[in-house]
Amino acid sequence: MAARCGRALVKVGWTFLASPRSLRAGTGARLAGNRAYGTGSSGARAGLALSARTAATGGGLLGAFLLGGGLGLYRTVKQRQQEHHAQEQETGQAQGGALKLVLYQYKTCPFCSKVRAFLDYHGLPYEIVEVNPVMRKEIKWSTYRKVPILMVDEEVQLNDSSVIISSIKTHLISKDKSVSEIIRCYPELKSKNDSGKEVVEYMNKYWLMLSEADTLLMYPEKGMQKEEMKWRQWADDWLVHLISPNVYRTTGEALASFDYIVREGKFGSFEGFFAKYVGAAAMFIISKRLKNRHNLQDDVRQDLYKAVNDWIAAIGKQRKFMGGDRPNLADLSVYGVLRVMEGLQAFDDMMKNTKVKHWYKRMQRATQNHEGRQ
Repeated sequence: MAARCGRALVKVGWTFLASPRSLRAGTGARLAGNRAYGTGSSGARAGLALSARTAATGGGLLGAFLLGGGLGLYRTVKQRQQEHHAQEQETGQAQGGALKLVLYQYKTCPFCSKVRAFLDYHGLPYEIVEVNPVMRKEIKWSTYRKVPILMVDEEVQLNDSSVIISSIKTHLISKDKSVSEIIRCYPELKSKNDSGKEVVEYMNKYWLMLSEADTLLMYPEKGMQKEEMKWRQWADDWLVHLISPNVYRTTGEALASFDYIVREGKFGSFEGFFAKYVGAAAMFIISKRLKNRHNLQDDVRQDLYKAVNDWIAAIGKQRKFMGGDRPNLADLSVYGVLRVMEGLQAFDDMMKNTKVKHWYKRMQRATQNHEGRQ
């Protein structure tokens, strides 16, 4: 989705840096290896997704973007998240506390938001490493160049948000299975798409690898497991594609979205200014292409409204969540995707024009209160 934004920024960046004026500006160093600690609280204002996947070339020139760092933002975020981390260290030991979890993320990415929603709901303490969406030096050690990445006990690397959620959930239920054993059940498959580009997919990623007895405890009613898997996949294959066309729908909305990205993301001062204005313009144009690619209506809000109302209709009037009295993995996935729009016009319009509000508020409380610890 927003990976296209990164590519657009790089192209425009090269054009800009090639000009005589920019070449005279010189280059600068940037802060590297900054880490923030916390639990990714959903109470913080969220925004849209910026999952930029830029080429590794041009690193020296792009360093010019990072003049001045962004030190003030880094210190503020680190202090806030350290406070959350200290609190969670106490509450998180009851379930899965033995695992040392490090999440490499873009804060405004919906797939990363899904993982945080899952970890927060279960009260699992984790460390956050915010990745610069342009340079991505924080994950230069990894051959897998996307986020989220979850490192477990500094040894096991979990890729793909749905694989991460399924693996950790399986471990929480089946304590006798190590994460390194569980991850073997989600083999990586490489193929090429119609454009000849290599794509990576993971088998079984919506399945929990449980014994028959544990499966019956987890899904006591017929059809519950298939329903959860269906809507988890729906969140990945459909709902997430509605985010960019809606948050970049107009130039004003695009600027508001990038204003949040720059403030919350790991950008240097000059890089952030460049990303806000050039990135907003690029994503406004790209969002129109996405609308055509996914056959969305001229008024993309209507597709968002329909998707959200379809989700609420699937839950029905007799259940608080799709999981019944408590959220299941589908609830956490849909909530994680939708909450990246918080604070933006698209989110306000969704809350006003759909039936999602009551379910969404229940999900907020469940996640913030870590109700999955029991």
